[in-house]
Amino acid sequence: MQEYVIETHEAYPHKMVFSVFGADRIARFNVQVGQEVMVSFDIDAHEYQGRWFNSIRAYDVRLVDPAQFGVPAAAPQATQAAPAGFPPQQAASAAPAGFPPAQDAPAEDSSDDLPF
Repeated sequence: MQEYVIETHEAYPHKMVFSVFGADRIARFNVQVGQEVMVSFDIDAHEYQGRWFNSIRAYDVRLVDPAQFGVPAAAPQATQAAPAGFPPQQAASAAPAGFPPAQDAPAEDSSDDLPF
């Protein structure tokens, strides 16, 4: 089993660790640091002594074109390795639309500095 860390390309990026089980899949996926990948995975939960744990296992990893998702090719692609020595990776995803600009509230009482 090999574990990898990926990061999305959203305004606030998310990181996730996933595992690839089996030497044949590890060799077939051949994930390298800095590659843009699309990961298809299964999420499974297990209970152990009253606590629940998630396992995220990839069943398909595909290389993607960074231009397809609007990611500049010159941008740094790799994250730092996790403390356990997992190879870092990135996942490509479309960036969500941002929030509209904040509007100033009308001032009713200048002694009240609370925004609500």
